[in-house]
Amino acid sequence: MDPFFHLVEQKLADAVRAGQFDQLRGFGQPLLLDDLSGVPDELRASYLLLRSAGFVPPELAERKEWLRLEDLLAACTDDGERAHLRREAQQAQLRYRLLLEQRGASQGLLDYHDPLVQRLAAKAAGAAAGGDGATERTRGAP
Repeated sequence: MDPFFHLVEQKLADAVRAGQFDQLRGFGQPLLLDDLSGVPDELRASYLLLRSAGFVPPELAERKEWLRLEDLLAACTDDGERAHLRREAQQAQLRYRLLLEQRGASQGLLDYHDPLVQRLAAKAAGAAAGGDGATERTRGAP
């Protein structure tokens, strides 16, 4: 083995014995590890490196853009601007769905996604308004 490795291990062991790590945040508590079971073994290190640097997968970035446009659309009162935002949101949703298809998402998931989101949003709106959460069934939802 590399002699540098042994030197580092020795320094760490000395620091542990001296109690230099006892005051660190989270000392004595279990580590909260990310669930990386969906990431192939050979890609995990690069995934963690990119994520810690602030990079996100393209489909996640496109989904964020789509949802941002949907939020703007919901808050917009100008009819001309609403039409423009609606077109942009539809284009962003299409780009998101295409990226998911390229990643291998099943068509069933893509077809069921919109009715499920609408149904959950309606339930959340009903609960926020003090309703019982019962809403009409949306297209395609059981």
